Amino acid sequence: MTRQLHLGGFEIASHVAHSHAAWRHPASDLDFFGPDYWHRVGRTLERGLFDFVFFADLLAVPTNFGGDEEEALRRGTQASATLDPALVVASIAAVTRHLGVAITKSTTYFHPFELARILASLDHLSRGRAGWNIVTSLSSAEARNFGVEKALDHDLRYDRAQEFVEAAVALWESWEPGALVLDKVGGTFADPAKVHPVHHDGQYYKTRGPLPTPRSPQGRPVLFQAGSSPKGKDFAARWADAIFEIDPTPEGRRAYYDDVKSRVSDAGRNPDDVKILPSFIPFVGETSSIAREKQAFHNELADPVSGLITLSVHTDHDFSAYDLDAPVEQVAVPGSQGLFDVARRLSERDSLTLREVGKQYAQGVLLPQFVGTASEIADQIEASFTGGEADGFILSAAQSPGTFDDFVDQVVPELQRRTLFRDRYTGTTLREHLGLDA
Repeated sequence: MTRQLHLGGFEIASHVAHSHAAWRHPASDLDFFGPDYWHRVGRTLERGLFDFVFFADLLAVPTNFGGDEEEALRRGTQASATLDPALVVASIAAVTRHLGVAITKSTTYFHPFELARILASLDHLSRGRAGWNIVTSLSSAEARNFGVEKALDHDLRYDRAQEFVEAAVALWESWEPGALVLDKVGGTFADPAKVHPVHHDGQYYKTRGPLPTPRSPQGRPVLFQAGSSPKGKDFAARWADAIFEIDPTPEGRRAYYDDVKSRVSDAGRNPDDVKILPSFIPFVGETSSIAREKQAFHNELADPVSGLITLSVHTDHDFSAYDLDAPVEQVAVPGSQGLFDVARRLSERDSLTLREVGKQYAQGVLLPQFVGTASEIADQIEASFTGGEADGFILSAAQSPGTFDDFVDQVVPELQRRTLFRDRYTGTTLREHLGLDA
C-alpha cells in the first residue's frame, strides 16, 4: 500500500494560534468564547478526514516583554486571552465521531494523578480519540501564576517530566483490560484482582493509585511532544507517538527528521511508530496570483512588536530593550535553544534585523507558508513528504476558520487524487488514525 500522510489542525483556544495577523483579518471569526466556533472547526477538519485537532496552551498572559502585560493585551498576542483546551475539545468531541482531540498540559504545574484522570476521562468521552501534548513550561510568567518566582532550569524540567509520564502511564495501566465487569445479575461491578495501586514514590511525585477512572478505550492517550533541544528530542524519542515540529526550511526539516528517527531507534523503538509532523500555513487561491495576494495581505497585517512579545515568551527573555534594527547575531539570549536558534539561522542566511525577525514571527512563529493553487500546494506537501522531511503535517490558520475550509475543500481532494491521503476513515480511535499499536 502506498504510504499516506497524516494531517492535523493546530489551534490555541484563543483568537491567535501561530499567525498574530489572524485576529485582525477581516474574514476571521473572533467568537472563540462560544461552542459554535469550535464545533465548526471540528466538523470542518472531520469533513476533511483529518487525524486530529491539536491545541497548544500557555498558562500566563505574556509579561516577558517589558515586564508586564500591557503590550501583549493591547496588541492581542498569542496567549493574551485563552480558554482551557480540555473543555474546548470535550465540546468538539461531542459533535464529531472520528476526529482526534489533543490537548496541552504541563508536567511542571500539574500533578500526574490529575492529568491522568483528565486524559482518561477525555478518552472515554471521545470514545478513544484523546491525545496529550507534553510540555514542561519555560516561561517565568507561568511560574509566577503557580507561586514560583521563576521557571525551573531546562534539564530539571525534563527530569521531572520523565518521572511525571512514568507515573501517569502507571495510573492509566492500573485498570487491566476486562477489570470492569458490570454484572447486574451477579452483583459484581469490577474485578478487584484486575485493579492495582501503583505506589509511585519518586523523587518529584508521589501517588498511590489506582486511578478511579477505569481503563479508557485507547489504554492511554496518544502522546505528542515538540522537543527541539537535545534533551527534548531524547525525551520525545522515548515517549512520543507524534512530534510537532517548526522549521521553515526543507534542509532543517530533513535534518530534524533524520536526527529524531535515529534517536527513536537508539531508544529501542521502531522509528515508524513515531510520526514527525511539521507545521505550515497554507494560502490557497484559484490562481497562483490570487494565492500570493492572500499571503501578502495577511503578512502586511503582522506587527513586529507582537512577534517579539511572543518570541520573548518562547525564550523566557525580554527583547524590549534591544534596538529593533540591530542584526540578530548581536542579540545574546542566555541558554537559548529551539525557536530562537531557528531565528538566528534564518538571520545568518538572510541578514535579518530583530524587527524583521519580529515581523516573521508575527506572521506565523517561523512556520513556512505554502502558497498557490490546490495543485501547487499539493506539490509542496508531496515534495516535503516524499523528500524525507515528514510523516504528515499540522496546518495552522492565517484566518480562522476559513483557512481550514479552503484547505479541506480544495487541497484535500487533490491529495486524495494522488493517493497521498485517505478517502475515508478506516478506524475510530486516534491511535488507529495514526497507524499506531493499540
